[in-house]
Amino acid sequence: MLRFMPVGDSQTIGSAGEHTWRYRLWQHLRETYGAPFTLVGPRETLYDKATDTPTSYEYADPDFPRSHLAGWGEGWMHMAPLIGEAVREHRADVLLVALGLIDLGFYTDPEQTAENARRFVTEARTANPRVRTVVLPVIPNTLAESDTAFAEQVALFNELLAKTVADLDEPPSPLLLASPPASYDIRTDTYDGTHPNASGEHKVAAAFADAMHQAWGLAEPYDG
Repeated sequence: MLRFMPVGDSQTIGSAGEHTWRYRLWQHLRETYGAPFTLVGPRETLYDKATDTPTSYEYADPDFPRSHLAGWGEGWMHMAPLIGEAVREHRADVLLVALGLIDLGFYTDPEQTAENARRFVTEARTANPRVRTVVLPVIPNTLAESDTAFAEQVALFNELLAKTVADLDEPPSPLLLASPPASYDIRTDTYDGTHPNASGEHKVAAAFADAMHQAWGLAEPYDG
């Protein structure tokens, strides 16, 4: 059984009442992968905005494997120290990583954020030398649209992230950079300028699915 671990910030954990891109990708893989698989990770909850805590179990589909390693307000700097144990304990085969926006917005500059991404990959590979990883660049968001300086930080980090992926990619443990979701528009694909709505969830899921199909022949291109 292939074991996928979604890793991310608020765009990945999602909040009560949302499906999340994790769910959309699971649906796609269930329909097109053709072999046993599941989602794994040390956490299961959605974020509950009413209590400002990650404690909701308000999932729309009871069959959905809820496990992940994602947190509201968490970034590369938070996940790098956790990923080794998570990969080891949950025997992850493929990491699906969407991080960076929170780091740049609150914690680290592009260079520091890229260094934390390197640390993340090292820790994951220490736990599983054959782990495969797909990384999504920071996608469009309202702060980058309204703040030119922040937009420059995002652009620089995405450039550094691409270089990091190229530097660290190796055959035993492939490291893949997904393309940003095609035609992603914060006015139509988010509910607040940052967090994906239903159409945005499909586009993020497609970014991961299409990258895995193109690079590894896994499942089929996304059609959601």
